[in-house]
Amino acid sequence: MAEPMENRFAELQRRYQERNLPWDLPLPPPEIIALTATVPPGRALDLGCGVGRTCIYLAAAGWRVDGVDFVPEAIALAEERVAQARVAHQVRLFQASVTAMPFLREPYDLAIDIGCMHALVGEDRRAYAHEVARLVRPGGRYILFAHLRDQETADIPVSIPRTLLLNLFTEYFTLDEVVEGETTVAERHWASAWLYLRRNEH
Repeated sequence: MAEPMENRFAELQRRYQERNLPWDLPLPPPEIIALTATVPPGRALDLGCGVGRTCIYLAAAGWRVDGVDFVPEAIALAEERVAQARVAHQVRLFQASVTAMPFLREPYDLAIDIGCMHALVGEDRRAYAHEVARLVRPGGRYILFAHLRDQETADIPVSIPRTLLLNLFTEYFTLDEVVEGETTVAERHWASAWLYLRRNEH
């Protein structure tokens, strides 16, 4: 089952303090690179932005990007990277929970989540979905990468039940595509998927 968020925060904070960051790669995943090659630049939101790699890549491609992460060490490192990449005029970074972002008002053309929301539990999931729906403009896109499990009770850490995930967004979004796959870390394997959703017009 998903771990409590206070445990998740402590684990992530420790990893950032030790710089034990397997996800700290120079570029975002190829799925994001392919998407931005076909979508004209606009305003983007990176949910769980980590060290800022997606923010930096999008900014370099002409996007204005806001990144949100709840780990202060992540935001500090992202700020360093953004400054080094000379895109600070196009990127804003916020330390906050993705379940409550009242400081954001802009309608976004694109929201991206690469492995953040699948760690949420309980009512935090619905709060997150409401925030994404509030912030993405009608017709805008929401791209989500998540680890999946088949049942709520399955003992798979940092993952979300497949049916629950889809149900969270059906009120606000139309699902354009699901690309199923598998994530491998060391000797562990998780079912995973990229979900491509579009905000409903009403």
